[in-house]
Amino acid sequence: MTERAEAVPPGRLARLASLLLRPEDAAALAAFRFCFGVLGCVSAIRFLAYGWVDEFFVKPRFFLSYWGFDWLAPLSARGMHALFVALAVVSACVAVGFLYRAAIVLFLLGFTYVQLLDVTNYLNHYYLVSLLALLLSFMPLHRAYSVDAWLFPKQRSATLPAWCTYLLRVQVGAVYFFAGLAKVNSDWLLHAQPLNIWLSSRTYLPIIGPLLGERWVAFAMSWAGCLFDLTVVAFLLTPRTRVAAYAVVLFFHGVTKLLFPIGMFPAIMVVAALVFFSPSWPRNLARFFRRRASAPAPALPAPAAAPLPRFFGARVAVAACYCAFQLLWPLRTHLYGGNVLWHEQGIRFSWRVMLREKNGSVTYLVTDPRTGRTQEVPPRKYLNGRQERDFSTQPDLILRLAQQIALDFEAREGVRPIVRAHAPVSLNGRPAELLIDPTVDLASISDGLAKATWIRPVPTAPPIHLESLAWHRP
Repeated sequence: MTERAEAVPPGRLARLASLLLRPEDAAALAAFRFCFGVLGCVSAIRFLAYGWVDEFFVKPRFFLSYWGFDWLAPLSARGMHALFVALAVVSACVAVGFLYRAAIVLFLLGFTYVQLLDVTNYLNHYYLVSLLALLLSFMPLHRAYSVDAWLFPKQRSATLPAWCTYLLRVQVGAVYFFAGLAKVNSDWLLHAQPLNIWLSSRTYLPIIGPLLGERWVAFAMSWAGCLFDLTVVAFLLTPRTRVAAYAVVLFFHGVTKLLFPIGMFPAIMVVAALVFFSPSWPRNLARFFRRRASAPAPALPAPAAAPLPRFFGARVAVAACYCAFQLLWPLRTHLYGGNVLWHEQGIRFSWRVMLREKNGSVTYLVTDPRTGRTQEVPPRKYLNGRQERDFSTQPDLILRLAQQIALDFEAREGVRPIVRAHAPVSLNGRPAELLIDPTVDLASISDGLAKATWIRPVPTAPPIHLESLAWHRP
């Protein structure tokens, strides 16, 4: 489809247009589209094959929805299975570029819907996948090396505008930068927690197991992880260090995959880092392995010849707002003060990756205001074991379930009860302390974005340090 264009005006807008609309080899973005689609397809198939569709979306009796998304509900068992089959199919269509525009939009809607059903399913890389799918929905990545380009020759193009690459780089770069910035805290750098806890539990591994119980290893990995996240984008952007930096990316995410059960996250980040390579990197790679000349990069027209699309200024403004949001939204946690790893206000969608080891338990005390009679309500009446483990350390979810308990009591007894919570929680190995003020009636509190005064202050005791127990093993 040909887009109506305007003459390029003089001045700053012309220079910006030359930069953003500069045609670049489409090979790199086509490769990224293919890898992204393959990962989406593999992920959907894994959920079906391992029974996770039933475990996460069919068997639970109650779902802890996101604030403002209480109206969302899961489909029937058959519907949820059909949805994941559809996600696998549309992901495959994205990979090969078949009906790409419809496929990537359907993937975005279906995948995001699945993630919004239950907060206890939240993972940073799921959020990243939704954001990348959103960006890909606006990019014409079907114009090269795709079934669409073969079926519809008029859409075919050997080049794509540079703004596609720039947007993806901003998105992926934000993940690494904020993940590194979040590691600049005393638990991570001065106490090597929670890595010390996690590594000490893996001393059974062959060869490297005894080494993982050494405290200096936890400190070395903590500092290395922080420095990696803070600097890797700069090295990936620099042509002279790009290949070496990507080798470090492969090693870093390979080690995390080996040591920690973090699902598809390493694979997603390995693929995402490809956006920092040159637009012709697939051709260069093919030339390297074939040891002969491969297909040359397409001839690129001069930037001045590129027409300016309609509403170019408005489009740039929307893209700038998106980038600003991605750079500012993760910082909102600082508006709440205190330790975000404890109160967790603003912790989601802020790229705080693998920073906390929290364990807790919750018991609700429900009091009938007419009689003063109090009864205990365990969360397992509503949640399964997986949900309860994740929910018991997150204050907003504890509040959400308290309000549901109050609604059920009111519907049954005709009166709004007083609901309090006894919720001891341990953060990064500290002795357990109460997370929620046990005197507060959670049924009377409205959830929202304001600072939660009903969350108790973070414990002041330092995290524990675990010594290797490997030598005690028979």
